[in-house]
Amino acid sequence: MGAFGSIGEKFRLSIRECRSTRTVTTCGMLAAAGIILGSVTVSVGDYLKIGFSTLPNQCIYALYGPSLGLIFGGALDIVKYIIRPTGPFFPGFTFDAMLAGMIYGISYYRHPLTMKRIMITEFIVSMICNVFLNTLWISVLYGKGFMLLLPARLLKNILQLPVNAGLFYLVGKTVLNKKVLGGQNFD
Repeated sequence: MGAFGSIGEKFRLSIRECRSTRTVTTCGMLAAAGIILGSVTVSVGDYLKIGFSTLPNQCIYALYGPSLGLIFGGALDIVKYIIRPTGPFFPGFTFDAMLAGMIYGISYYRHPLTMKRIMITEFIVSMICNVFLNTLWISVLYGKGFMLLLPARLLKNILQLPVNAGLFYLVGKTVLNKKVLGGQNFD
């Protein structure tokens, strides 16, 4: 067991965070911010979108861990779909949001937010959730060839990775370390 505990311990601590009214209200406020930022999405072609709604989500994952990340990611995906559907509902995308929330939560919860940690985590989430699984779901949903979609989605995620990591590094260091959201000191 490392200095920050096992993954199982992170899940146990994270689920306890749900008991706090402050946690629930913070999640609600950041969910609203994520929904608003989601409306600023820039479409690049039919299947590529660049957005900033993940910043508030990542704050939740860093503050409250993998259990809440899993729950929050799935719930927010469904709420976003209800508010602003951009195509047919497909549970694969909700699964991806939950998986990403869990991965971010495992990596960020009770750990220092370093650029290296953020880059590695962004890479893992981008490759597993965005490039592989989301491309698979788009392929299944719209009948497009997986290998036809893959190069453009891979390129988009590679280009977006340093942008996402840099933005979250700035937001994480500013917002979370100054305890604007009542977070832990991540230094």
